Amino acid sequence: MFTGIITAVGTIEQVEQKGDLRVRIACPFDPAKIAIGASIACSGVCLTVVERGIRPEQDGNAAWFAVDVSGETVSCTVPGMWSKGRKLNLEGALRMGDELGGHIVTGHVDAVGSVVEISPIGDSHRWVVRAPKALAPFIAAKGSITMDGASLTVNTVEDQPDGSVHFTMNIIPHTSEVTTLGGMEGGDRVNLEIDTMARYLQRMQSLMG
Repeated sequence: MFTGIITAVGTIEQVEQKGDLRVRIACPFDPAKIAIGASIACSGVCLTVVERGIRPEQDGNAAWFAVDVSGETVSCTVPGMWSKGRKLNLEGALRMGDELGGHIVTGHVDAVGSVVEISPIGDSHRWVVRAPKALAPFIAAKGSITMDGASLTVNTVEDQPDGSVHFTMNIIPHTSEVTTLGGMEGGDRVNLEIDTMARYLQRMQSLMG
């Protein structure tokens, strides 16, 4: 489990095809605190650490860790995200007693959305994101959604004629600065995970219908 509060931004520095993809990620984590077998959310995807090491800190990244990315994961996430040089939002797994600053996040991507528009509003930015039809019943105003691993609050929801949905969010300067979201623009793709509570409520409602 995760909270959707990003703790670091890592960079993919090596990708190797070994049946599955073996992806090596440089990060600013303390190397001594990265455990083999630990779970780390990488832009919203829960992955298991299979290797780790120490690297030169000339770029501020003192450590690296490697994960295996299955074909299923590649097919369900943003096209091209598992490529050398890609920046990833990182979050270690939630531990007992940790503060739940965002919302409960599983690290399982439900769909890939697309950024329709980003516009300034005060010091923040208003984002409009399109989610596919399958996610429409699970997205509600003032509810939570995870976008590339970041826990965010939905402001408004507008159903589209094709069954998809456009939802808006305000991204504050801090979030832009400490995540990959600050470098995105209209047309970019994002990993989406719906709120766990919404998932169970929809299931209960379908059984009662």
